[in-house]
Amino acid sequence: MNFSKFFSLLVCSVLLLTSVTVCSAWGQAVVPAAMTDSSPYGLAALWSGSDLVAKAVLVLLLIMSAGSWYILVVKVLEQAKMAKQARAAQAFWSAKTVAEGTLALESDSPFRFMADAANNAVQKHDGLMGHIPVNDWLAMGIQRAVDRINSNAQGGLAFLATVGSISPFVGLFGTVWGIYHALTAIGISGQASIDKVAGPVGEALIMTAIGLAVAVPAVLAYNWLVRRNKAVMDEVRAFGSDLHAVVLGTIKA
Repeated sequence: MNFSKFFSLLVCSVLLLTSVTVCSAWGQAVVPAAMTDSSPYGLAALWSGSDLVAKAVLVLLLIMSAGSWYILVVKVLEQAKMAKQARAAQAFWSAKTVAEGTLALESDSPFRFMADAANNAVQKHDGLMGHIPVNDWLAMGIQRAVDRINSNAQGGLAFLATVGSISPFVGLFGTVWGIYHALTAIGISGQASIDKVAGPVGEALIMTAIGLAVAVPAVLAYNWLVRRNKAVMDEVRAFGSDLHAVVLGTIKA
């Protein structure tokens, strides 16, 4: 097993374990207190005893977690499709002409997009653009197509990076607010025994754990997707370089 496969397997395992933990935590948090035992501790008690701010923090963490998993699944499918299209693009080089090879590519393939960009660059090399050397003009057209493909491939990764960066602090804010809320309630009740303090404060600390449980999958997913994106974009850039040479040779011929 090479390093890439081992790293992918490790990431998937950690993501799976983390998702089970998060789902279990959220499942306990949303269970009504009437459906659980009468214990004043636990996530159900945290939810039922929280104010609007604490509940908003929990909902925000849930949204960030759901968004991270959605982006992970979508990007993995997109990258797998691009990898498949990269293998299919090898048939392009067996065509007799660039136009024939372009038609052999899938309509939604990024490699078809680059071939169309090269064809358009050749056709529009007139007017003021005709003063630009055809080599530079063709390279510019293909590079713009590669940049557009790279921009689309990066979509959603900024959200993962944001979630991985801020969700621990969102959870920490929930913890601080929960502790303040718990201590205020204890002060009003006038009971400061350890059993009265440990429960509410311990429940508030769970918010930090939930924040970390949201951040860890987002960070792992971000790093994994960036690595996969690099592999796919290497194929795209290699195709673009070969395409530039082929089209330029066709023009000069």
